[in-house]
Formats: sequence, C-alpha cells, structure tokens
Amino acid sequence: MESGSSSEGFGKREERPKGRQKLGPWPPLIEPFVPRTDHNPKELKSWARRTGFNPNVSGETTVSSIDERDPVERNEAPVAASAAAGGGRWDLEKGLGRRGEALSKRAEIGAILGRRRTGIENRGVEINPVPRTNGDPESLGFKDGEGRVEKEKKRIKVEPVMRLKDEVRGIEEEPPVRAKNDGLNGNGRGNGGPAVAPVSIDEDWKKDERKGEREVEIDMFPESPKPDQPSTYRPGGLKCGITENPGVAALIFYGMQHYLSLAGSLVFIPLIMVPAMGGTDEETAYVISTMLLVSGVTTIMHSFFGTRLPLVQGSSFVYLAPALVIINSEEFRNLSQNKFKHIMRELQGAIIVGSIFQTILGYSGLMSLLLRLINPVVVAPTVATIGLAFFSYGFPQAGACVEISIPLILLILIFTLYLRRISFFGNRVFLIYAVPLSVVIVWAYAFFLTAGGAYNFKSCSSNIPSSNILLDACRRHADTMKHCRTDVSNAWKTAAWVRVPYPFQWGSPTLSFKTSFIMIIVALVASVDSVGSYHATSILVNLRPPTPGIVSRGIAMEGVSSILAGLWGTGTGSTTLTENIHTIDVTRMASRKALQLGAALLILFSFVGKIGALLASIPLALAASVLCFTWALIVTLGLSTMQYTQTASSRNIIIVGFTLFISLSIPAYFQQYEPTSRLILPSYLVPYTAGSNGPVHTGSKGLNFALNALLSLNMVVALLVAFVLDNTVPGSRQERGVYIWSDSSRPDVDPSFLGPYLLPEKIGRFFGWAKCVGS
Repeated sequence: MESGSSSEGFGKREERPKGRQKLGPWPPLIEPFVPRTDHNPKELKSWARRTGFNPNVSGETTVSSIDERDPVERNEAPVAASAAAGGGRWDLEKGLGRRGEALSKRAEIGAILGRRRTGIENRGVEINPVPRTNGDPESLGFKDGEGRVEKEKKRIKVEPVMRLKDEVRGIEEEPPVRAKNDGLNGNGRGNGGPAVAPVSIDEDWKKDERKGEREVEIDMFPESPKPDQPSTYRPGGLKCGITENPGVAALIFYGMQHYLSLAGSLVFIPLIMVPAMGGTDEETAYVISTMLLVSGVTTIMHSFFGTRLPLVQGSSFVYLAPALVIINSEEFRNLSQNKFKHIMRELQGAIIVGSIFQTILGYSGLMSLLLRLINPVVVAPTVATIGLAFFSYGFPQAGACVEISIPLILLILIFTLYLRRISFFGNRVFLIYAVPLSVVIVWAYAFFLTAGGAYNFKSCSSNIPSSNILLDACRRHADTMKHCRTDVSNAWKTAAWVRVPYPFQWGSPTLSFKTSFIMIIVALVASVDSVGSYHATSILVNLRPPTPGIVSRGIAMEGVSSILAGLWGTGTGSTTLTENIHTIDVTRMASRKALQLGAALLILFSFVGKIGALLASIPLALAASVLCFTWALIVTLGLSTMQYTQTASSRNIIIVGFTLFISLSIPAYFQQYEPTSRLILPSYLVPYTAGSNGPVHTGSKGLNFALNALLSLNMVVALLVAFVLDNTVPGSRQERGVYIWSDSSRPDVDPSFLGPYLLPEKIGRFFGWAKCVGS
C-alpha cells in the first residue's frame, strides 16, 4: 500500500492486510515502488527517476578503510565510475570490498537493499520497495521456503526484497545480502548521507556447505547521483587518471616525480654489482647509464605493448642475488685480467636464455594456466624474501661509516613517517621525494666532512685505496675511506660527457648450462613478483584487475625487456619494480603519458656520461643505507598482498610463517659451506659462494653448481614451498584469496571495462598470432 508524505509516515505503524507478512523492522514506507504490471523494468526505472533512488554503492573492507590520505582528500575522493571500476556479477571473491573499487552490478545491489535517500535521512528513515509477493518465498529468490525466509529475517533484520523476474536466477547463484541495522553514521564522503552499517555477506559455497556458513564484514556507503560527471572523472582521489593528458608541463613534472621516487632502485644495483665484478669506477658509470637507457626504453614498450598499466620497468632486485652467486663462483673468483668483462658476458648469456623462456611463457598462453595456481598466499612470502635476502649486506655495509649512514636512515624515516602529511602546492614533498632529498642532504654533509679533513689519515692516500693495505697504519682506515669519502671515485674524471650505450658493448654473451638454468628459474620468480604488482596497481588506479590474457601479455613483454637488458649488458634482467606500487599510492599519479615522457627524459640522460658518473660517485655507505629502506619496503609490499586473503585463517598463518622461516633457514644451511679462498672475499659476499661449495654432489659439475645456487636463494625456496603448500592444503577460494584472473570460468562480460588494457587496433592485429593478446 502507498503511504503519505515522509513527515506524516515517520514513526507511525502501517496497517497491513492479515494475509501479508510483516517484511521488516522499518514500518514507515515513503512512496514505495508498487508495480502496476507484472514487474515491468521500465516502471522500476521510472520510479527511481521520480523518487531519486540511487543504486550506486561503494564497498571497502573494514581493514582497508583506514586511509593514510588527508581527510580532505578522502572526502573529495568519489566512487569510481562504473566504466573505470568494471561491471559483472557481484561476487565477493572477485573483487568486492577492495579499496577504491566500486561494486559490480550496483542496480541489483540497490534493489536487494531497497534503500534510497530521503529528505529526512538524518532521522534514519529508509525506503523499501514493496513487492507483490503474496508471501511466496520463491519470488524472493530463496529455495528453502517460508522457514528460510523467517530465519533470515530474524537473524539479520532486513526485509527480503523482490527482484525482477529475469534476475531471479542471478540471485539464486549469488550470496544473499543482509544488512545489520546497528546505527547510522556519516558516510565519510562529504555529502552528509547516512552510512549503512556493516553488511554481512553469506557465502554458501557449494564446496563448503558441510562446514557451515561463512561471513565477511564490509562497509557499504550510499552515494549521491552525479549526473554532470565529466568524462575525465578521476576516481579514488587520483591527481591524474591513467588515460589523461594534463599538459606538457604537468606531464614533465609528474614523470620526473615518478622516477625520482624510484631512484634507489634504478641506480644503486650497479654500485653493488660492478665493484664485486672487479669493475672500475668508469665501468660503474657506464653500467648506470646503460640501466637508465634500458629502463626508459622498456617502460615505453610496456606502456604500449604490455599490460599498459602505469608501471616502471627497470633492473630488479630479483636478479641481484643470483647475479652475486654467479659473480662469486669459483671459476671467476680468482680472475685477475678482464674479470669484469668475463663475468658480464656470462651474465648476459644467462639473462638472455632466461628471458626467452619468460617470453615463451607469456606469448604461448602457458602463463594463463600457471595463474590458476598463483595466489596471494604464494606471492606474499616470495616477494617478501626478495628483500629479506639482503639482510647480511644492508647494515654491515652501511655500518662501515655510521656517521653518514645512520643520519640518512633516520632522515628517510622522518620524511616518510613523521612529515608525510605535509604538502606544498598539493604535493607531499617529504613523502614523495624522501629518498632523493635524504641522499642530497646527507651527501652534502659527507662532502663537508671529507673537505674538512675528517677522513684524512697520515701517510694514507685516498686516491689509491688498494695501496693503503700495504701499510699497517693505513690498513684499518682503508675501509672507512672507501665507504665515507666523497672523492674516492674517479668516475667523474674519467667518464666522457657524451656516450651512447650500445648492444654487446662488453663483448659477445657467453652461454653455459649452469648459469642459464639458474636464470630460467629466476625469470619464473620475477613473473610471480610482477603478477602481484599488476593486481595491486590495478586496484590503486581503480581498474578491473587484468585478465589472464593481459597478465600473460605483460609477462611476455617483460621477457622481451630482459632480452634487451641482456643484449645491452646491464648485469640484471628488467622487470616491473615492486616499489612502483608504493610510488603510485603516494603520488596519486597514474598517467601513462607522464611515465612515457619521463622515460624519454631518462633515455636522454643516459647519453650524458657525466650523469652516470655523478651517480657512480655516491659513497658506498650512503647507497647501502638507502637500500636498507628500499629492501624493507619490498618486504612490506610483499606481505601486504595477504590483505586479499583471510589473514586470520590458521591455514594461511601456518603456510606463510613456515615459508618465511624455511626460506631463510635452508639457504643459511647451504651458505655455511664456506669457500677455501674466503680470505680474498668480503664477509658480506661469502653467503653468495654456495654455488661452488654447497652440499649437493651429483655426477655433473654444472648441475651441482645450479642446484646449490638455487637452494641458496631465499626467494626460490620461498616460491617452491609456498606453491606446494598452497595448492595441496585444502582451503576455500575466499580463504586462499584466489585472484580474479585465476578463475578460468569467469567470462569477460563487458570488454569496455578493460578498455585501458587493450592494445591499439593496429598493434593488436600485429600480435594476433599470440595466445595472450586478447583480454
């Protein structure tokens, strides 16, 4: 029956026919929807326009609802547009409740909840469309009859609402929604609307019917209509959307901002590798310039031919530990002439072989099959151990000069934690530029210490550190001068102003079975690392997570990028930088064009030899201090992947905990087999000699090296253990956090929601032979 005005109907109990059931705890109904015909959808739309009913609902998990952004930014961050967030059926395990991702099929959710705003919303009045059910439980979408309906009403205090006939089948397949009327709160989005209390979603999984009912709490916030919403709408508080073009000046600013925040990952790997390879300061500068070139080229390639997400490609820490194992192998350990070039050619050959495997894995479509077995429980410990692997290198190197390393670490922490909310012209300068600002400040401080004579020792020459070892008085000061002084490096004096890196600049790559086998396994680990990065980035930029085909395309393009890295000789493969996720979250900048312009500037900088020389002259203790923060960030970013699972599950706790421990303990067992020539190696490089001295002994010397090396790598052990346990221990899909793209039965309902991922038409036709180009 129809009610009167909102003010007259509030607080007065409605009289109902004797034969009709009482449908809910809120009797006053203001202008209910009563279909005049047999549930005509046009009537429902007409009633929605006339009454202002809004089905748009945004969902956030209770864990992720705590946002680090300023309150002003949170209030101004509207819900993602449906075209950006994606559609499809409403399924909790397929993306519901994640931060910044709008719920799918909003009109159906609105029909289920049967709620709309009214002029007296502050008084808590809700409007429920009245169905003509005649007490028929089947019309409500329940199969269990009247008893089931009464049970649901008493337990969750919500009116079951009738849906259109053509949607009854869908509601039988989807979990019923039950709202708990625990109170009304502000919606937290600046529009003054009432926030619906947490909703409990009952997942009657077919596989878990005998185990009982599962519930997950989410927060539902009704949103006001935005009819005049512009086409360049930026959801989630992004400063710049993924397809936006804010202008040349803004693109340059955003692009440089992005790459400066990743400076630690882009340039510090050569500072570790090249000295260990016996390279000179000049060769260190050349390798840095080569890395800048390859990073710029591969980032542009990935933005056009890969996943097309705003991700920076560069030399990854995934390849650093395997490279150190190869560098410290017995055959290279005692080389005296051309040691750097011999080792670099060996690394180039191994990286090219591993990258070819990764390319085939992606373009053949095999990665799509593998994605069914790669879940957050596998990704989290694997990525975390990439950072944990370098605990023996981090502070032992930084501690060689505590007067500059400790101030740098403290400064980074102060900028990123205590000053992170301070902004200038809308930019959180201290949070975004924490690493480059800290490096510049402490580097200048170290320069004044050097110029002031803090590291001058009698009869000890800073220009020839190796000769100081011959003098007993200088032997104990040699390490301090090497790590602290800013004038130790000769790169600035020897490097040319203009130098263009070119393929095979170190010579022809060397191919061998043992190193190639290692890099094939490492390429697989890099692919798992990138899978987590794709998923997390898609949520940050409010896109539907990429499908298996898109992920495969991205992995294949990373393989092509690593082939280029092997040809040019960077010493490591190229992959998506995990720290990129933190950068996007902090900068709120997701424009592909900005990354492309920044990558072009990076290519130009690589041609200026003095830029690489300047970066190569950074004191070792300062570089190690920055890496202490960077590696810690990788650990936390890896573990944050567990937010997509039920973290309180004992199954997940045991798997992740055991994996982390055993991935540190097993490599420690292999690393205890110390080399006979230990005296000629620094202590921080001894753990990477297990390949030549490990306990595995078979009939093949090359196989011995490969197995000992792989089992001494933390990330490889973590991947193997987590992969086996997660795929053999029983657990529900929601408990395991099965990724959206790992569900082979999920159809692509609307390709328009995948628009930002799609290749341009001409490029798509060119790659038509591949199995992964389609969505």
